[in-house]
Amino acid sequence: MLAPLLSRECAAFFGDMNRVFILFLALAMGLSAVRSTAAEPGPNVSVLEGNVLCIRPGYLTENFSDQFRSLQLTNKVVGTVLDLRFADGDDKAVEAAVKMFATKKAPLAMLVNGETHGAAAELAGKLRAANAGILIGSTNLPGIIPTDILVAVGLEDEKKFQANPFALTATNELVSLSAKNELLPFVDHMSEAELVRKRIKDGEDGSDDSSTPRPMPAQPVIRDPSLARAVDLIRALAILKPYHG
Repeated sequence: MLAPLLSRECAAFFGDMNRVFILFLALAMGLSAVRSTAAEPGPNVSVLEGNVLCIRPGYLTENFSDQFRSLQLTNKVVGTVLDLRFADGDDKAVEAAVKMFATKKAPLAMLVNGETHGAAAELAGKLRAANAGILIGSTNLPGIIPTDILVAVGLEDEKKFQANPFALTATNELVSLSAKNELLPFVDHMSEAELVRKRIKDGEDGSDDSSTPRPMPAQPVIRDPSLARAVDLIRALAILKPYHG
């Protein structure tokens, strides 16, 4: 009588232990998936000059195309800058991203440098080969395709520009070109409203201050050479061939 009872108790005990182990394994796998998802940072997104989308994926994940499509923008953009400097990625992301950008009618500019590797370099090369975008950068992509606009910028400066595209650097191109007496790539024009405000402040205009429109704040100048060229190019293309969509 005792032996069958012990057998049933042991079976129940090990059955419970088996269920606990399966539950623990499922929980561990779920936590691992959560950590993996959390470890995938989304791309850095900004809107420059009011209507140019800039997206910078440090690492192209398999769901990059879905991340791009899910963007909720309040501004109506006229084109996109895809900043692939210092980027790498998952090879599975390339084909979907190529299809997505190649079917868009808005202008596309891609930024690359000597640290554009793997899937990021492959994406840039395939989009350029498909005439889906303009390639701008401080280097030609090795073995893939030359850049359309070559920009000489040091890697350290480019890192600073990615952190703050409006920053002045020790080797800023504005300074180096000025020393050569060449055409400056960036001209910080004072707006007409700012000129009016300055004249009133200096006492050159005696008009009633209440009737003078409040000046709009001046936009910061993009001092990242590659990014500035991309934004200028996209805005020029948007004027020549407006994008509706």
